[in-house]
Amino acid sequence: MARILSISSQVAFGPVGNSAAVPALQSRGHEVLALPTIILSHHPGHGVPVALRMPASDLAAMLSALEERGALTSCSAVMTGYFAANDQIHGVARMLRRMKERNPKLFVLVDPIIGDDGALYVPLPVAEAIRDHLLPLADCISPNRFELEWLTSRPVRGRDEAVEAARSLGLGEVLATSVPAGATQLATLAITPSACGEQTTRLRKLAPHGTGDFLAGLYLAWRLGGETPERSLALAMPVLQRAIELSAGSYELTISAALHGAQNQ
Repeated sequence: MARILSISSQVAFGPVGNSAAVPALQSRGHEVLALPTIILSHHPGHGVPVALRMPASDLAAMLSALEERGALTSCSAVMTGYFAANDQIHGVARMLRRMKERNPKLFVLVDPIIGDDGALYVPLPVAEAIRDHLLPLADCISPNRFELEWLTSRPVRGRDEAVEAARSLGLGEVLATSVPAGATQLATLAITPSACGEQTTRLRKLAPHGTGDFLAGLYLAWRLGGETPERSLALAMPVLQRAIELSAGSYELTISAALHGAQNQ
């Protein structure tokens, strides 16, 4: 199994960020080195949280300490998610460049958590730093519809436009979520230069927080197990759907029961 460095938010209640992605990765037997960019009492969707932002200098120092002890040398992949400030991103990008120089096969998945519902919910410098400094280092990104539109300056009104936008980035893989697929369906697409895997789900008025983080973790877990992008998406989506169904009527994503059910099948 693989060792993965995962850099994102950490939330005590209502799993999002690393709190959603790490269990997904561990469910396939992977080892995760999880570093928080911010620690939250709960997701902001539950009300204003108590928050502790990780200073960029401290995050960089933690990465350096792991590097000095050889913990990053054996990493097969890096996953990045939410960033609280653009200076955090600069330090992470420097480390990623060093890691890729040592290991050209390092797989980097960037979840560009910058916005949704037609608007950015991070400061513009954070969104720009993700676009300008992390995307060039990524082997795969996992944007929602709005994020894909913002990153490419292209409209995404359906599958074909999502594929065109994703391929315009020149990356090996794009896992695009929340793509319109008719009046009552949403599509999730695993897009490569030569193929596109697709899974559709029912559009829900109330969806729990953290679905994108959880899906990215599930997808990466299967990719590191040797599955193709299309097959990884096909294996990940039923687990995500199970979690959403178990969370019916709540904004809190039910992860443990969904993963337990998947392991028993």
